[in-house]
Amino acid sequence: MKKRKPKIIKDKKMRGEWAESVFVGRASEHGLPVSKPWGDSESFDCVVGRPGKFVAVQVKCTISELRNGRGYACSTCSSGKAYPAGAFDFLAAYVVPEDAWYIIPAKAIRGMQSISLFTEGGKYEKYREAWHLLREAAEVGEEAESGSDVGDAESGASRVTSESGTGEAATNESGASEAAAGKPVRGRFPASALARMQAVESYARRYLEGNYPRTEKEREDG
Repeated sequence: MKKRKPKIIKDKKMRGEWAESVFVGRASEHGLPVSKPWGDSESFDCVVGRPGKFVAVQVKCTISELRNGRGYACSTCSSGKAYPAGAFDFLAAYVVPEDAWYIIPAKAIRGMQSISLFTEGGKYEKYREAWHLLREAAEVGEEAESGSDVGDAESGASRVTSESGTGEAATNESGASEAAAGKPVRGRFPASALARMQAVESYARRYLEGNYPRTEKEREDG
């Protein structure tokens, strides 16, 4: 399938806003939680991460080819002045005609007003599509992309399996001692839906086979 060329928006401000929306979409595709602050008075456009670990991102885009036609010039300043230290953590630069993103640490462009991108052997080429840098900085695990439900189900199934045989006896004894001490019984209700279903099935099977402790009334009735 032929690669689709992004449509060039002529108005500079509108193009910048569009680039921010593209960044939000691409970051989400990479499993990165991304949000936009209210208004446009901050020195960054988006934040990536979750409470306790946010990373500030300044989004830029370019359609300006270098004079030699071997790359693109991308502005890294605001109102003609370089951003001060601490203004943001990463620059996300979008080369629109090439549909290429560069995820560049702020320290790599500090004090600069413009950089060259999509250049053969250029110093910033190592940052092309480097979404993993945002993942590492925001401490976002790989499960954000693959989903955590599978892991929960597998761990829940393991807990149910461990309840059979000696594992069951140990769990029951531990639970009984905790209940006697007035403490909540832990580990009796698996977290995942799959594990809970398996636990119910296991309970019913043991009860029908006569291998599950009867109630006090059942014992009195013989």
